[in-house]
Amino acid sequence: MSHDDCIFCKIIDGEIPSAKVYEDEKVYAFLDISQVTKGHTLVIPKTHTKNIYETPPEVAQELFARIPKIANAIKDVYQPQGMNLLNNNEKAADQSVFHLHLHLIPRYGKDDGYAINWTTHVDDYSQEDLQQIAKEIGERVQA
Repeated sequence: MSHDDCIFCKIIDGEIPSAKVYEDEKVYAFLDISQVTKGHTLVIPKTHTKNIYETPPEVAQELFARIPKIANAIKDVYQPQGMNLLNNNEKAADQSVFHLHLHLIPRYGKDDGYAINWTTHVDDYSQEDLQQIAKEIGERVQA
């Protein structure tokens, strides 16, 4: 997908309206139209990058550097009990807009409309298995 076809790039360029929460030279934050919970905000880099895999370190640094400021603003205004930060990458992980974005989802209690339902596999992996997995990933990180 090119920059011209990206809905988030069109939002940054003002071609599509949004409820802007924050903007500077590197980052744009706006309310998610779905509002899973009140204050649900998307934070995106102004540089088009498809997902976390393709994101240059400097773009990630600029994006994540703004997250505490925006999260604390949501916390100050709406007093949530907590907040989930969510980033989906690729269709298998439910990425629907292919421009890197981070969801800030304020949490107001168990019945606020957002749920994480995953199955843990703690009994499926021995300590040796975990060490091997960590070694395999760690070696690639260092490469």
